[in-house]
Amino acid sequence: MKQPGFFDVEERLARLSGLGDQLEAFSRTVDFEMFRPDLELALAYSDGSKGGRPPFDPVLMFKILVIQTLNTLSDERTEYLINDRLSFMRFLGLGLSDRVPDAKTVWLFRERLTQAGAIERLFDRFDATLRNAGYLPMSGQILDATLVAAPKQRNTNAEKADLRAGRIPEDWQDKSAKLSHKDRHARWTLKFTKAKRQDDGSMPATDLAIPFFGYKSHVSIDRKFRFIRKWKTTDAAASDGARLREGLLDKTNTASSVWADTAYRSKANEDFMDKEGFVSKVHRKEPHLKPMPRHIQKSNAGKSVIRSRVEHVFADQKSQTGLFIRTVGITRATMRIGLANIVYNMRRFLFLERLNASA
Repeated sequence: MKQPGFFDVEERLARLSGLGDQLEAFSRTVDFEMFRPDLELALAYSDGSKGGRPPFDPVLMFKILVIQTLNTLSDERTEYLINDRLSFMRFLGLGLSDRVPDAKTVWLFRERLTQAGAIERLFDRFDATLRNAGYLPMSGQILDATLVAAPKQRNTNAEKADLRAGRIPEDWQDKSAKLSHKDRHARWTLKFTKAKRQDDGSMPATDLAIPFFGYKSHVSIDRKFRFIRKWKTTDAAASDGARLREGLLDKTNTASSVWADTAYRSKANEDFMDKEGFVSKVHRKEPHLKPMPRHIQKSNAGKSVIRSRVEHVFADQKSQTGLFIRTVGITRATMRIGLANIVYNMRRFLFLERLNASA
């Protein structure tokens, strides 16, 4: 059996390109060097004057986080697959003989970015690139939120009461190992879903309420291009509507209309939007113990056609990147959701660029 040579590797890479290597498309379309200033600022590496092994290139490490997010990989699995897959090596610019970051290095890199709060700056950096490419926020914006699961916690009622009050349970305070594994920020909530028709054709009187534990991803997308423009992470029990007044609206959108479901309908929100110059297209709620007037039904139906576009964003994230929180704490959850939002915008950018090229 002959040893594989340089041209054998090149032939295999050419075949991967022919089969449609998504990472290669990322390399062609996204200039990852744009992230270097923000990465270097957040990491604050030393100048190397004290010696020691030099750190891996920050842009290479950030591209590893993109690979992780695209493929829902753990740090250990990421290390293995970078060593195993030619497509990953090509995307990272690594040769067969180059040193590959191990799982611990990947974890430390992500942790430093997390603690520096860099994900918001990285998101804004790519959003600026989208705008420069002509993808301005246009035609109004659509708001919504989705639940993101986290590993369930087994706590007593007393411990739950302490956590809701923002206190650390007394039994945990001198147990650092337990504290590091207990998520004190994720919360339980009820996820309501439409009841399904029974075998006999009847419909249950009430919808289903399913207990859910984790976090919530709030986003605002522009109606024209469907990029995520603003986002926020909270615990799962946080109100959707209140987030509208906490920086979730994009004032740079070329149109003033705002679409959202009934969770965002409140006097405080309507007054806020009116004061800030937005036009509310928020769904109206059904009157209490009264049938909904037909003209409101028709109005809500028309709004739903537009508002449903944000559901495609969440469906894409959960199907393509398996959005799930494996870490502990809202700071790390924000990093995970922020990466998912950046990667979604990258994939959307690739799609629109490909569409424009074929037009």
